[in-house]
Amino acid sequence: MAKTPYDTDLDRNPANYQPLTPLGFLERAAAVFPGHTAIIHGPLRRSYAEFYARTRRLASALAKHGIKRGDTVSAFLANTPAMLECHYGVPMAQGVLNTLNTRLDAAIIAFSLDHAEAKVVITDREYSKVMKEALSLAKVKPLVIDYDDPEYTGAGERLGAIEYENFVAQGDPDYAWQMPGDEWDAITLNYTSGTTGDPKGVVYHHRGAHLLAVGNVVTCSMGKHPVYLWTLPMFHCNGWCFPWSISVVAGTHVCLRAVRAAAMYDAIATHKVTHLCGAPIVMATLLNAPSQEKRPLPHVVEFFTAAAPPPEAVLAAMKEAGFNVTHLYGLTECYGPAVVNDWHAEWDALPAAEQAAKKSRQGVRYGALEALDVLDPESMAPVRRDGETLGEVMMRGNVVMKGYLKNKSSTDKAFEGGWFHTGDLGVMHPDGYIQLKDRSKDIIISGGENISSIEVEDALYKHPAVSAAAVVAKPDDKWGETPCAFVELKPGAQASADELMQWCKKNLAAYKCPRYVVFAEIPKTSTGKIQKFKLREMAKAV
Repeated sequence: MAKTPYDTDLDRNPANYQPLTPLGFLERAAAVFPGHTAIIHGPLRRSYAEFYARTRRLASALAKHGIKRGDTVSAFLANTPAMLECHYGVPMAQGVLNTLNTRLDAAIIAFSLDHAEAKVVITDREYSKVMKEALSLAKVKPLVIDYDDPEYTGAGERLGAIEYENFVAQGDPDYAWQMPGDEWDAITLNYTSGTTGDPKGVVYHHRGAHLLAVGNVVTCSMGKHPVYLWTLPMFHCNGWCFPWSISVVAGTHVCLRAVRAAAMYDAIATHKVTHLCGAPIVMATLLNAPSQEKRPLPHVVEFFTAAAPPPEAVLAAMKEAGFNVTHLYGLTECYGPAVVNDWHAEWDALPAAEQAAKKSRQGVRYGALEALDVLDPESMAPVRRDGETLGEVMMRGNVVMKGYLKNKSSTDKAFEGGWFHTGDLGVMHPDGYIQLKDRSKDIIISGGENISSIEVEDALYKHPAVSAAAVVAKPDDKWGETPCAFVELKPGAQASADELMQWCKKNLAAYKCPRYVVFAEIPKTSTGKIQKFKLREMAKAV
């Protein structure tokens, strides 16, 4: 590239260039609003000054135990203050935070620990049974730190040599943490739900985390000091980067261990919650709560949902209940949501059915995402903007993952042609809004969690009576989508629907198991390929 006068003697230096990272958001919030409440958890109240000091203590303690650049620290935690502290303290020690899905089984957890080469595991006592088994299966032998949350009073045992509070106390509250040497350095590792085999480790960098965190603030129209209720799991895409977003505007995190109607309504009413995120199951929990558990809302509460678009009736009920629902779309590979159904005021005048059609679309790119399109995966040319021509949804920009850990072939395939291939099939409407029509890998999104139809089918095929099995998504008002299995039995064999459901529960995490089993001939093409589009139509009638 030829040099211009603007390239001469105008060099990058520490005065005019610093790597982007979300870590400075907390430092600034603590400096500007030290006394403002940063975290609420039961009776606990922590100011920004305290939050920042504790993250520095955690970083210091991790450094003392040998954590250095590129070392993985895994967190198996509920939505608690400790999980928030890990989002800052681990990268402040130059480590990479790996938040583990608390709903997964021991074998998958063990695989993740080994693949990530975890040096430290911070584990909640509530999940000690699963983690104990996972540690026995794993090859790595990390330092295990137990977290005893005062808000948890159930069963569980300590597995490690030290409890979290004692570990943090070893650290220095004035620890001089360093900015990343390069904004391209890894900040977190998130495992996808495995579609055909083992999960893939999605690597986020500091630059992307910074940009998506700010992108959330802009997209969600967050003013100063929002109050954010944690109904979205922080293990899921690092809570869509909201652990960092809230510090940008010095907001308050309201932690919630479990998504229960009474607790949500109490938190919203008591703490004047302004924003929350969640899957359709969270909406269903709020709407279907007994009247004695509901509380009047202090104002209109902004609710952001991803996964399958909510049905028209649910959207209407949420609006009547005092929630304004905004539909988002994204993947683990793009730091969570990177697409928003930006609503136009004039659409409010449309008939209800037309409004519902508009709401069902995934939308347009975040300001933090450079490009979003629907392309022909063969020619890489944009499809017609007619709302009918099918193509693959693709993205490019700084909020797309660094790549898959130790998996160059999958990384190269995902970035083929200079775009990130989402694997989702959709259309582009004339106004530039995209809409998903299918998923090329037949992923079912239930309660915000990805379920591989292939994985469920594999479990069914292992039953001695099953000859053929196909699993598709059945629309569900509560979960968004739920697995529906179509099964053909072997000649002379017998099995009930309940038997097959129980069989799946022995081989899969509970949320992946089919809720419906239909015994029927599975439609196939002349070459023997299962016609899942027909099964989806059949599932709607089940």
